[in-house]
Amino acid sequence: MHTTESKNEHLEVKNSQASAIPQILITPDRSAREEIEETEETKSQMKNSKHTFCPPQGILNVIITNGVTLSMIWCIMWSCSGSEALPGGNLFGLLIIFYSAFLGGKLLEIIRIPSVPPLPPLLGMLLAGFIIRNIPFISDHVRVQTKWSSTLRNTALTVILIRAGLGLDPQALKTLKKVCLRLSMGPCLMEACSAAFFSHFIMKFPWHWGFLLGFVLGAVSPAVVVPSMLSLQERGYGIEKGIPTLLIAASSLDDIVAITGFNTCMSIVFSEGGIINNILSSVRDVFIGVLAGIILGFFVHYFPSEDQEKLPSKRAFLILCICVSAVLGSQRIGLHASGGLCTLMLTFIAGKKWSKEKIGVQKILANTWNIFQPLLFGLVGSEVSVSALEPNTIGICVATMSSALCVRILTTYVLMSFAGFSSKEKIFIALSWMPKATVQAVLGPLALETARVSAPHLESYARNVMTIAFLAILITAPNGALLIGLLGPKILARHYDPRKLKLQLSDLAHH
Repeated sequence: MHTTESKNEHLEVKNSQASAIPQILITPDRSAREEIEETEETKSQMKNSKHTFCPPQGILNVIITNGVTLSMIWCIMWSCSGSEALPGGNLFGLLIIFYSAFLGGKLLEIIRIPSVPPLPPLLGMLLAGFIIRNIPFISDHVRVQTKWSSTLRNTALTVILIRAGLGLDPQALKTLKKVCLRLSMGPCLMEACSAAFFSHFIMKFPWHWGFLLGFVLGAVSPAVVVPSMLSLQERGYGIEKGIPTLLIAASSLDDIVAITGFNTCMSIVFSEGGIINNILSSVRDVFIGVLAGIILGFFVHYFPSEDQEKLPSKRAFLILCICVSAVLGSQRIGLHASGGLCTLMLTFIAGKKWSKEKIGVQKILANTWNIFQPLLFGLVGSEVSVSALEPNTIGICVATMSSALCVRILTTYVLMSFAGFSSKEKIFIALSWMPKATVQAVLGPLALETARVSAPHLESYARNVMTIAFLAILITAPNGALLIGLLGPKILARHYDPRKLKLQLSDLAHH
């Protein structure tokens, strides 16, 4: 009896468990179905709400939000500064130029032509500033003082130099070695010399002004070259021979050579001493800048320490403060070439010590550049007035710039010989090495501002330098981007390997 009762109890337990299993399985299915029905109802409600106009949704909501934000920013500026935020004031002018340049860049990003590579947004920013300056009613109320624009452009130059210093990859430089040095120094120096030659005989420039113009034109633009090269690299074009890697690494060095040469020529052009004294003072500035950069680079490596929170943000803020102080302070005390070299040495040493940890700092500085880029190109475009140009000025400027650019392209082709590239690849590298934008936007107006303050009799030369810099951006930036995008897939060999592609300078995407 006992055994039969225990068996019956055991069977009852099994039956109760079996009956409970379907209940357990059924309840989650019901809840899941209820959740699916709720999500479908919410999705349908959201879809229906997008078509309603009260409250507005989608693009209309974004426009209203941005408009109110802009109005509130202006109200805060007006509350703090009064007349400076009204039409004719500096803050009002900066606000209008910034938002116009920002919208111009976004508009150029939206406009896409099938089978044609996208144009760089900086072209829309440049044209926005140019339109503001040359529309009579708007130009009377949108004005920015020279001191304000000069400070902002020098700050933008500092951000460019910081990103150039952090973007130098020691491993890539060791791998590429002589080819990278040839590509970064040779075309820049040859274009500077040829621009001095052509401007002396075509535009009647003095030789020292010609070399100053040459170093303005000699820099290639990472803002155009790097995104185009990364696009080709992601699709596997030219990575077998390292062509995108070569151009990305050499673009920062090219800018360093041009900026250093420009600062040296600036000290010679606007100084009253002899040539020997000017050369000695330039050497002094270089020595002070390099020494200060090395010391500050080791300081930034250890401060802030690695045990602190939000380390990338603190490092980025500290570097930005030190470098802006170095650039603006060196110009204030007369050491014009020291600030830029100090920035480059500081960031290169700090980035080398941080290794892969510098990616977080680079992202923060990339966001900072997104703020200064519309201001920079908008202010450069607003410096060019059509009414102030002489009838034959544009033709002469284009002829000088084009002649120097042809020398640069030919020099690049010759220097890439005996480097393992085919004839088509050398043609591609030579044509990819022509876009100009960021450095020209910074250096072009500097000579004009200095001439207005210290040497008004030299303002005509400085204005021509500014005009050529504007035309160089307007002509070479879109054409260079189009040539890279069109010729790359046709000329470069495709070698797509995802494992190797991830190792191809992925850290350089911060440009």
